[in-house]
Amino acid sequence: MSRILVVLMSLLWLVACNGARDLNDPPVPLGDFNLVHNIAVAPKAVKGPLSREVSEEVLAKALSDATEERFGRYNGSRDYHFGMSVEGYVLAQPGIPLVLSPKSILIVNLTVWDDAKNVKLTPEPHQITVLESLDQGPFVGSGYTKSAEEQLKNLSQNVAKQIENYLVKQNREKGWFNGTASAVDTAAASTE
Repeated sequence: MSRILVVLMSLLWLVACNGARDLNDPPVPLGDFNLVHNIAVAPKAVKGPLSREVSEEVLAKALSDATEERFGRYNGSRDYHFGMSVEGYVLAQPGIPLVLSPKSILIVNLTVWDDAKNVKLTPEPHQITVLESLDQGPFVGSGYTKSAEEQLKNLSQNVAKQIENYLVKQNREKGWFNGTASAVDTAAASTE
C-alpha cells in the first residue's frame, strides 16, 4: 500500500511541476553546452481521443519556442543540436468537473547531436511524456480554463524542462558536455 502511495505522490509531483517556473533563475549547469539548432517537427503526431485539434506547424513551433526559451540561456563554447519529433498529444476539452476532468499530454522524441564530434549522442531517440501542470487545480481540467494555445505552451515548457533534466543526468553520468562530470562540478563551484 505504501508503495502505491509513493508512486501516486511522485506522479502528482511531476504533473504539478510547471516547466517555466525556474526560467528567471540562473540555468542549471550544463558544462560547455550551447544549443545551435533546435528543430521540431510533427508529421507523425497522433491526436489522442477527445483532443482539441492543432496543426503540425503549431505543435512544432510551440515546442521549438519553449526549447529556445529554456536553452537560449546557455552560452557554452561547444555546439549541440536537438531534433525533436512530436509523436502524440491530447489538448483537453472541457469535461465534467469531479467526474471527467481530462488532462493534456504531449509525447516527444528527442535526439541530441554533438556538432564538434559530428556524432549523435542519442543512438535511439529519448522519449519524453509530460502532462499539463496542475496550476488550475486537480479537479478542473485545463479545457475549462485555457485555450488550446495556452495548453500547448504549458506542455511544451514542461517538455523543455524534462529535456534539461535529461541532459543534466546524461552529463553527470556520461560527461556529455564537458568531458567528465567532475569538470562540470569544478566549473559550477568556481562560479559560486
